[in-house]
Amino acid sequence: MKKYSLAIVLVLFVFCVPLVFTEIANSYKEPFNILDNPLPSLVLTVFSLVLITLAWVLVMALKKVELLQNEKDGVTPEVASSSFMTWWRQLMQKWTKSKSMEQESEIVLDHNYDGIRELDNTLPPWWVYMFYASILFAIVYLVRFEVFDGDTPEMEYKKAVAEARASLEKYKETATDLIDASTVTLLTDEKDLKRGKAVFNLNCAACHLADGGGSIGPNLTDEYWILGGGIKNVYTTISEGGRDGKGMISWKNTLKPQDMAKVASYVLSLQGTTPATAKKAEGDLWKEE
Repeated sequence: MKKYSLAIVLVLFVFCVPLVFTEIANSYKEPFNILDNPLPSLVLTVFSLVLITLAWVLVMALKKVELLQNEKDGVTPEVASSSFMTWWRQLMQKWTKSKSMEQESEIVLDHNYDGIRELDNTLPPWWVYMFYASILFAIVYLVRFEVFDGDTPEMEYKKAVAEARASLEKYKETATDLIDASTVTLLTDEKDLKRGKAVFNLNCAACHLADGGGSIGPNLTDEYWILGGGIKNVYTTISEGGRDGKGMISWKNTLKPQDMAKVASYVLSLQGTTPATAKKAEGDLWKEE
């Protein structure tokens, strides 16, 4: 059962590694730039080492199971001198320089404290190489950030924020759902005005009449405006509503931003027209700057 459990864990790990690494790499603009973004490369290296270790553990486990089964059955298997396990042992010996228990007498020191002896083990080559690699990394880091004035994390953050804001502003220029009073523009396309007229007749004509002459609401065809004329002011009035207590309601929770922009443009297209029953002018005379 343990054999199958280990195999299942290994298979899941193999499938999860690409997904995790892809997610991490996608969060960086240049994921394989080791100087600026060392994390993806570090994660890939660690995952690779873990994968190799798991594979080795699996091979050792299967080999152990096989040996136990042969011992139980009384079978003495022939060991090939050039087998994978022999190569692996030689590799591990080369990278660890470890001594077997039978060879410990060769490296035992004279130190003796209550029968406790000390072994003069050499540093494992893998540890020595990692130590040298850390020194090399420190030198590269020093040159990168102290000599050539590389971007600090704070500078990288500010640049990333500036790029994000620029991308957001560019997106807002084309995203109709993000129209607001500061970005709305006057629409003159016949299709947009036709849509604005339909929305106006459905929601606004009850108070302003279909021709904009005004009833409960003010006349929309003259040059006088209570809350200011122009596309931005008209859009704001539609979105936020009129005067407190006696103005029209806010439509921002009912109409989409693009529809409010089209209604505002249609309302301004009524300027200068002659309604059937024009209501008396209200507000102040508006002139575009």
